[in-house]
Amino acid sequence: MPGEALTIDGLDPRYDARRPTVEDVPAVTALLRAHQLAAHGSASVDPDMVETNLVGYGSWTRRQALVFDDSTLVAWLSVHDRAAGRSMVDVTVSPDVPQTDAAAIARALFGCAERLARDIARARQLHSTLLDSGAYETDARQQQWLTDYGFEKVRTWLQMSRPVTAQDATGVPPAREGVTVRLVRQHPDGLPVAEDLQTVHQVLEESFQDHFSSYRESFPEFIMRLREDPGHRWDHWWLATVEVDGEELPAGAVVTTVLPEDADGFEGTYVDYIGVHRRARGRGVAKSLLNKVISETAKRGGNRVGLEVDADSPTGADGLYTSMGWVTSYRTQSWHLELDLH
Repeated sequence: MPGEALTIDGLDPRYDARRPTVEDVPAVTALLRAHQLAAHGSASVDPDMVETNLVGYGSWTRRQALVFDDSTLVAWLSVHDRAAGRSMVDVTVSPDVPQTDAAAIARALFGCAERLARDIARARQLHSTLLDSGAYETDARQQQWLTDYGFEKVRTWLQMSRPVTAQDATGVPPAREGVTVRLVRQHPDGLPVAEDLQTVHQVLEESFQDHFSSYRESFPEFIMRLREDPGHRWDHWWLATVEVDGEELPAGAVVTTVLPEDADGFEGTYVDYIGVHRRARGRGVAKSLLNKVISETAKRGGNRVGLEVDADSPTGADGLYTSMGWVTSYRTQSWHLELDLH
C-alpha cells in the first residue's frame, strides 16, 4: 500500500512525492547503491539499516519523502532530528535522472528539508538550527547542489579500514601499563548497567568538547540513536580507566557496531565513537582501546575494522590510525548551513 501523498514546493508536477513504507526498502536500497557507485565507484549498503531508518526505530526521529517518476523511485529525502539545534539532511537523487532535472529535484528537496528543520527547531523552542549534510569528495554533482543552495563545505573526513586476521586475536599488544580496558558491565539479563552507559556518554561528551563542530547530545538521544543501528551490540562498548593518585578514573571509551558480511562472507567492526578524556591524553589510552577492538574482532571471526577520522584532526588521530595499519578507502565531506529562525 503506497504511503501518504506529500506536496513539495518547487517539485515539478510530473513527479509524485509520498511518505515511505516498508515495501519501499528494496527500491531505496537500490537507489543508494546506484548513487554510491556513480559517486565514488563502489557501494556498500546494508538493507537492514535502510529499513531501520526508513520505517523502523530510526524513522522515529526522521522526516522523509520519496519522489517517483511514474512508478520509478528517483529521489529520497531524510531530515534527521539528531540533537537540539542540528538536523542531518540527506538528499539522494538517482544518477539516471538527467542533470538539469536532477538539480531541480535536489533544490526542491533541500527547500523541503529547510522547512522541516525549521519546524523541528520551533518545536524544540530554538532560535536557530544547523543543517548538516554531506557528499563524497569525488561527487561533484552533489557538491554543486549544496553550493547552489547555500551550504558551505566545512570539513573532510577519511573513511579508513584495517584488515584483521586470526593472528590479531592474540598478536596485538595488551593495554599500556596503568591503563585498564573493560567491557561496559551487564546485568544477568544482558542489559547494560546504566551507570556505565552514563560514564561512556560523559567521557565522549567531554572528550569532544575541543573538536570540530562539537555539540551537546543528551544522554537519551545518544542511547536511542546508537540503539537504532542493526549492528548495535552491548558487548561492543568499552571503557578505559587510568589510575590518578590511587583512584581509578574514566579515561576513554569506544563504541563499536557489527559491520554486515562483505563479499567474502565475513563480518567486521565499525568504530562509531572513540574518545580520550583530556586528563588522560598521552598515556596510550586510544591505542589500548583500538587494540582491544582489533583483538575482539579477530576472536569473533571478523576480517576488518572501519572508522572515520577528521582529516584535519588537531589530535593527529589519523597518524595513530595509519601507524596501526588503517588505510584510507575514500573521503567524504561535511557541508553546513546555519538557519536563523528570527
